Amino acid sequence: MATAIFTLMFLVTMVLLQLMAVAQTNGSVPVGAFVTATDDAPSWLSSSGEFAFGFQPLEYKDHFLLSIWYAKIPEKTIVWYANGDNPAPRESKVELRGDSGLVLTDPQGNIIWSSGILLGTVSSGVMNDTGNFVLQNSSSDRLWESFSNPTDTLLPTQIMEIGGVVSSRRTETNFSLGRFQLRLPDNGNLVLNSMNSPTKFAYDDYYRSGTSDASNSTNSGYRLIFDESGYMYILRRNGQTEDLTKTAVPTTDFYHRATLNFDGVFTQYFYPKASSGNRSWSSVWSKPDNICVNMGAGLGSGACGYNSICNLKADKRPECICPQGFSLLDQNDKYGSCIPDFELSCRDDGLNSTEDQYDFVELINVDWPTSDYERYKPINEDECRKSCLDDCLCSVAIFRDGCWKKKLPLSNGRFDIGMNGKAFLKFPKGYVPLDRSPPQLPGEKKKPDIKFITGSVVLGTSVFVNFVLVGAFCLTSSFIYRKKTEKVQEGGSGLETNLRYFTYKELAEATNDFKDEVGRGGFGAVYKGTIQAGSTRVVAVKKLDKVVQDGEKEFKTEVQVIGQTHHKNLVRLLGFCDEGQNRLLVYEFLSNGTLANFLFGCSKPNWKQRTQIAFGIARGLLYLHEECGTQIIHCDIKPQNILLDNYYNARISDFGLAKLLVMDQSKTQTAIRGTKGYVAPEWFRNRPITVKVDVYSFGVMLIEIICCRRNVDLEIGEAENPVLTDWAYDCYMNGSLDVLIGDDMEAKNDISTLERLLKVGIWCIQEDPSLRPTMRKVTQMLEGVVEVPAAPNPFPYSTISEYSQ
Repeated sequence: MATAIFTLMFLVTMVLLQLMAVAQTNGSVPVGAFVTATDDAPSWLSSSGEFAFGFQPLEYKDHFLLSIWYAKIPEKTIVWYANGDNPAPRESKVELRGDSGLVLTDPQGNIIWSSGILLGTVSSGVMNDTGNFVLQNSSSDRLWESFSNPTDTLLPTQIMEIGGVVSSRRTETNFSLGRFQLRLPDNGNLVLNSMNSPTKFAYDDYYRSGTSDASNSTNSGYRLIFDESGYMYILRRNGQTEDLTKTAVPTTDFYHRATLNFDGVFTQYFYPKASSGNRSWSSVWSKPDNICVNMGAGLGSGACGYNSICNLKADKRPECICPQGFSLLDQNDKYGSCIPDFELSCRDDGLNSTEDQYDFVELINVDWPTSDYERYKPINEDECRKSCLDDCLCSVAIFRDGCWKKKLPLSNGRFDIGMNGKAFLKFPKGYVPLDRSPPQLPGEKKKPDIKFITGSVVLGTSVFVNFVLVGAFCLTSSFIYRKKTEKVQEGGSGLETNLRYFTYKELAEATNDFKDEVGRGGFGAVYKGTIQAGSTRVVAVKKLDKVVQDGEKEFKTEVQVIGQTHHKNLVRLLGFCDEGQNRLLVYEFLSNGTLANFLFGCSKPNWKQRTQIAFGIARGLLYLHEECGTQIIHCDIKPQNILLDNYYNARISDFGLAKLLVMDQSKTQTAIRGTKGYVAPEWFRNRPITVKVDVYSFGVMLIEIICCRRNVDLEIGEAENPVLTDWAYDCYMNGSLDVLIGDDMEAKNDISTLERLLKVGIWCIQEDPSLRPTMRKVTQMLEGVVEVPAAPNPFPYSTISEYSQ
């Protein structure tokens, strides 16, 4: 009898072991199979063995995570998990049940997590080679799948529909719900946002794909697709796509994943399958480009916790640093909030002045931009410091062409090389920081040791008196200098901007006394220079020759407008000088020069580059016209005002002629501006000027980009068609498009795109402004999202020569 019982138990055990191991050969998991959470527990493998489903041990003792991971790489990278908020204790069990799918229970039988099924009965599970775990019925219909219930990672062949959400984990090793989300809402814009806990209220987006169109829903995105080749893109309802993976990715023998990292950065990674000593996950791209700066919402702590400072690393991932005198609220969460190790009190001891009670730590290019409660301007640095010292609510003062006072808690802290300012962090004198200071920030100015500062209070009387005398002399000199400056400046510019302010002396030194001239326009020359902003940076300095009325207007317009704009197809303004009669603008330096030099040089740039440049310019103008805070008319779009970055991406420059329109204003009256050959006819007819003047100029330039020829070339004889737009329309009407591009075989082989771009250009140069499309419509037509109708004669009332002179 005992032998029979033993034999029966042995057979049952073997059956159970077979149930648990069956997936290791074919990926299929039968109903009744289970895995127990132990250190050496088996897992359910896909047929190739590349993915595994089972338990992974967590860093805290005797707890496990039910998950899917890459089984053939040493890191065992997790791509899906079930119970991040409720880790399973040792000896917990996951079982595949026919009536309720996957069920995770603790050792006492209490349910920790369940997949649940809406309809039908589960007949089996499958761990697929794509990384998708599927529950199916007897007809192989899918009842549940991990791909439809993503956590923080998407895999090739996975699709996210409207309403889909990917959520970050809390930290690298803590799989509970984190602070960041990737969402595809109803409007079709793929967005990244942070959220609060426990309500999961979504704060403002810090990244959006730009794939929504309120005026025409067919242009909006509705699916995020990660295809089997490793390319990720958004599919619009009209069938067009918006690529997120814009560069070539290795496809053969590589693993791919796209993960919303715990720090809020969404990154696509690849990993070599072949065994080698240097195997690791490498980044293809990340969104956003700079999370420290992009997260500027008024609510929430920012990329890091409260009172912390975000610093972007080379891999576009943030690191969070507690400033001196602060320490982590949770020592296990280095991306969390920081708390002061001292107390700032509004209780006056009645014995000492505020200067005797407090001092500052100085931080360069650090700001908490959403924590302001008071601002002063004009004010100098010493006055800014004193204002914060005298204010018991003030914890930090930012000096950057004005003084911004802030109180705790501080939010959205970041190190930003483009900020060009200083932060003064207040702490009590005599306070000695705990020996756990974070690494020094780039550009941080080291302060004397706090003990030394404390000791300096009791220095000898003669030293103190000398200090007072020197200070008095400096203050007197500063006062006299300010008075002189005020007379020269006649009150200064009064500009409200966050840009860096340069002195004339700084810019003269930066440009070696303006010796390296790289360009010249109607209002002055542009010089190449270098500035120190945490590191050496090459810049372009535009110097206005003299302060005449138009030059003054251009200067103020350019500073105010560019300082409020940010787009990948616009040149970035870094700072300005408004000292006495000197007016200078400091831009980022773009090494590939202007589109004019690129387009009209000896060798013709390739067709693909030209089309991408045209698309970029169109997107930049669309932003200026419809997407920035104040509608902007550029008024001087031409190849000389389009710069090219290192990758030949188009960047619109020279906003000196831009006209500002408030949102309820559609027209503006202005003097004639622009450049011969690009000026819309309404300029000459004393008609109101609208954004359609930019559309006209863009149309002319688009035809130039197609043909690699200037619109007006007086050196060409009349028989050779000196006005390009006239000739282009004739070629279009005669069906001889190949004549426009000469021997450009690449363009000839893409004749449909050539025709589409030419028709768009002709629509843009219509003499009647009402017939010209908006830049949004132009962008859609260029990218093939909407059809381009046959173009009418652009000059029914006059010839182009009337307004090209």
